[in-house]
Amino acid sequence: MRIDLGDLNAFVTVARAGGFREGARTSGASASGLSEAVRRLEEQVGVRLLHRTTRSVAPTEAGARLLERLGPALGEVEAALDVVNIFRDRPAGTLKLNVPVIAARLVLPAIVPGFLAAYPEIQLEIIAEDNFVDLLASGCDAGIRYDERLEQDMIAVPIGPRTQRFAVGAAPEYLARCGTPEHPRDLLSHRCLRGRFANRSLPPWEFVRDGETVRVEPNGPLVVSMSTAFDLLIATAIGGAGIATSFEELLRPHFETGALVPVLEDWWESFPGPFLYYPGRRLVPAPLRAFIDFVKAHPAQVGSA
Repeated sequence: MRIDLGDLNAFVTVARAGGFREGARTSGASASGLSEAVRRLEEQVGVRLLHRTTRSVAPTEAGARLLERLGPALGEVEAALDVVNIFRDRPAGTLKLNVPVIAARLVLPAIVPGFLAAYPEIQLEIIAEDNFVDLLASGCDAGIRYDERLEQDMIAVPIGPRTQRFAVGAAPEYLARCGTPEHPRDLLSHRCLRGRFANRSLPPWEFVRDGETVRVEPNGPLVVSMSTAFDLLIATAIGGAGIATSFEELLRPHFETGALVPVLEDWWESFPGPFLYYPGRRLVPAPLRAFIDFVKAHPAQVGSA
C-alpha cells in the first residue's frame, strides 16, 4: 500500500490541532485541502481515523494508534531530510519548542531576538504550556523544563539563570494592617495568595535557612493558575489583599518601586534553573543544533531578562 506522505502529515496536523480550521491555521494549508487529504487516507487504509462533529474533530481508536506511531516516524523523516542542512551556508527550517509559560516570560526574551538575528532562515515556534508532553509525539524538537521533570533518556543543556528563588512579598498597607511575619509559621495566621501549577495540587510554601527547612500550608482568599494568572496574583498582593509568593524575577520590579515589600527574605528557597532538553536517540535537526550552540556561546544573554 503506497500512502502519500503529505496525506499522513495532514492527518497528524488535524488530529493534533483538534480540527480542520485550526490545523489549517497552524500549518498554512487550507482546511478543504486537509479534509480531502484525510478523506483520501481513510479510503486507502479502509478505516475511519477521525470522529467529525460540527464542533470538534478527534481521533478514533484506530486514528489514535496511528497518531501515536506516526509522530515519531514523521519526526525521523524530517530529521533525515534535515541532513542536507549541513551543506547550506546557514541552517534553515522550523524549530519547535515546548516550554513552560514562565520560561517564555523570563528566559526566552533574552535569547530569542539574538538567535533570530543570527539565523534569519530559521522559523522558531514556541508552544507555551505547563503540561509535560512527549516531545516526539507532539511534534516538538525540544523543550524547556526544570530538572525534576526531565526524563532519563533526555539530553539536558542549561538555559537561563542557573539559580532561582521563590520570593514572598506583600503591600506596605497589608503589613501595616496585619503585621510582618517573623517566621514562616507566622504565615498560618495571615491571608496568603496561593498559586498552583498545571495538574498539581496546591503546593506547600517551603522555606530554608541555615540548613532548616520549614513547610507551611497557609490559607487565603485567592488561588490562581501560576502558569497563566500570576499577574493577577501579583496585582492582588499590590492591592493589599494578602501575602504572595512567586518567582523572584516577577516580584523584584515591585520591590524596587515599593509597591511590595519583601517578607521573610532570609528564608527564601533557592532551586536550580531550567534546562533545554531533547531526545538523545535521534539525529539533532540543524535548527536545534544552531539553537543549542547559540545558547552555549552566548551565556551573557541567558537569564538577563
